[in-house]
Amino acid sequence: MIADRFIAQTRPTALGSAVEGRALLLTPYLVGFYLSFRSAIVLIAVRVFLLEPQTGAAFGLMLDFVLLFVVAFQAWGANVHSVRWMLRIASLRWVCAYLAFAGCSLAWSGTVSPSASFVYWCGVVADVAIVVLMLRAAPIEEVTHSLFKGFVVSACVVAAIAWMMPAPADLRLGDPEYLNTNQIGNLCAFGVLFAQYLMSRKDGHWGLVVGFLAITLVRSLSKTTLAAFLLAEGVLLVRDRAVSKRAKVLLCSLVLMAGLAFWGLFDAYYDTYTTTGNQAETLTGRTAIWAYALNAAVEKPWIGNGFDALWKVMPPLGPDQFEARHAENEVLQQFFAYGAVGVALLIGLYRSVYRHIRKLPVGPPRLVLLTILLFVLVRGLAEAEPFDLLLPLWAIALLSILIEATPHTKCEEVIA
Repeated sequence: MIADRFIAQTRPTALGSAVEGRALLLTPYLVGFYLSFRSAIVLIAVRVFLLEPQTGAAFGLMLDFVLLFVVAFQAWGANVHSVRWMLRIASLRWVCAYLAFAGCSLAWSGTVSPSASFVYWCGVVADVAIVVLMLRAAPIEEVTHSLFKGFVVSACVVAAIAWMMPAPADLRLGDPEYLNTNQIGNLCAFGVLFAQYLMSRKDGHWGLVVGFLAITLVRSLSKTTLAAFLLAEGVLLVRDRAVSKRAKVLLCSLVLMAGLAFWGLFDAYYDTYTTTGNQAETLTGRTAIWAYALNAAVEKPWIGNGFDALWKVMPPLGPDQFEARHAENEVLQQFFAYGAVGVALLIGLYRSVYRHIRKLPVGPPRLVLLTILLFVLVRGLAEAEPFDLLLPLWAIALLSILIEATPHTKCEEVIA
């Protein structure tokens, strides 16, 4: 049986239990745990084991490829859902087109290390391949829920690590070099959103987990992430008719109490931010990054500068010699890396995801998925990823296939 290949467990987990016969699949759970925890691998390698950062990054990529091998071995010969059916899904075709163009761009990329960039590109491809293979070989809903549970639990582990770390000079959580506040905030936000999706599907009780991750997000002081999260959650709270008015008032009261509890920290951080803060973390610093990325992108407007072309190429910024990893804006990042083609791919990807979500019947699951998309779009105004999208390609593939397999939707091809 396919479920046996993925070692299905039906006993309750520590933070959420299987309900209505929904099984916990171990391999997707481990994959979800890895997808979240890998943000802390370099930190642990450097700060705990005193290794070089390159060693930690290489170990993280090695785990990615090991998971791909394990999933491919377990899925060998299984064909619960055909790849041909999956490729009829518009979002998955957009994902393949994006990966293909990103891979081709290595031929003209201005990256400092083409070989290292190629390995990172392979890592992004491996993430998508792992998800597709798992969904091909096992029940889609169980794979998705198990992966989300692993991701949420791992986000809690990373959040706990962040709380135990000494606070840097700017008072925020994290290590500025190897696990910065934006990474922590992003993991916590996605952990909350994935937990909310599980709750909307009546799969477990995640209230305490959501509370812990939300408080960690506030404490991280990741400004863009926190603003995007509060806006997205506010829209969700207003539109979710499944939540009573009394519960909404209680939630708003808890948010207000949390804001008051952290008010002293916010005030101290504001003083640090406006006086001695890292230039790259201020609006002035971001505009300098935007200006450089835009000028470089305009020189190659059609196909861009290529995959991983900004790192070590953009001159260090400010007196602290900050080196930008990306363009600090998702549209600008795609324009810099892949030109007009990249912007078109970005629009096509997010548009197709939105159209897939709109196929779901009105209800809490659909609202949560729209909240995830809104969170990503707002955060993209001042954040980006160097290799992937803010809504990772593996998540786009996972959610699109999940929606197409939902009984209440028509499993027809979505016109791109």
